[in-house]
Amino acid sequence: MDHITFGQLPAIRITAPDGATAVVTLYGAHLVSWHGADGGERLFLSARSALDGSRAIRGGVPVIFPQFAERGDGMRHGFARVSTWRLEDSGVEDGAAWAVFGLNEADLPPAMAGAWPHRFALQLRVAVRANELIMALNVRNTGDAAFPFAAALHSYHLVPHLADVRIEGLEAGTLSIADKLDVVYEQVDDTIFLGTWARVLTLEQEGFSDAVVWNPGAADTAALPDMEDEEYQRFVCIEPAQLTPVQLEPGAAWEGRYRVS
Repeated sequence: MDHITFGQLPAIRITAPDGATAVVTLYGAHLVSWHGADGGERLFLSARSALDGSRAIRGGVPVIFPQFAERGDGMRHGFARVSTWRLEDSGVEDGAAWAVFGLNEADLPPAMAGAWPHRFALQLRVAVRANELIMALNVRNTGDAAFPFAAALHSYHLVPHLADVRIEGLEAGTLSIADKLDVVYEQVDDTIFLGTWARVLTLEQEGFSDAVVWNPGAADTAALPDMEDEEYQRFVCIEPAQLTPVQLEPGAAWEGRYRVS
């Protein structure tokens, strides 16, 4: 494990014995790069993304908590992706290198803390080995009152070209994407397969009940200040999500896991 700078952001580089690597910025506990042991980058990151902490990073895997999109009265996609997390632990086990990042109410600036009047503890564990990535998001209620939350790991999977993408496991038949797409699949139980001419990724989730498939398409991309006009052709988001809010009682914990191989 190495402390590095990614753009202008403090970050942690996790390196497995077989050469697989991941880079996570402390800003947002944001996974911004994942290389399998074969050396290939697996995540999309926009060339125009802010990497100075002034706004959320465009690409990689943002941590969505405690609100998904505008489904609530709080900040869009929540405060976790724009908060500064702490490195809590790291190591190597069974050939996998891993690191754990933490966030609680004491880490939030006053404006954010005031908008979320609950005591909580988040942990994100990121592990890599061979051509496998495992992420686990743990939410604990450390206060004395229940609170509801939604969560997601908003994964931007890098693809050679959007037209080559084929997705199986979410509906009957095969899903392809021609332009803008934003679809929620509820109560996802099966393994999802993301295929292109270059490779097939197997996506498995536990704890997260739903999955969201998203690409902004040409028109919406042109309106985004942090994306180049043609960049929508180079990724598809297939994100494990818990969209129906979980009511977390005092002392209780919830965990969502995501495995990509």
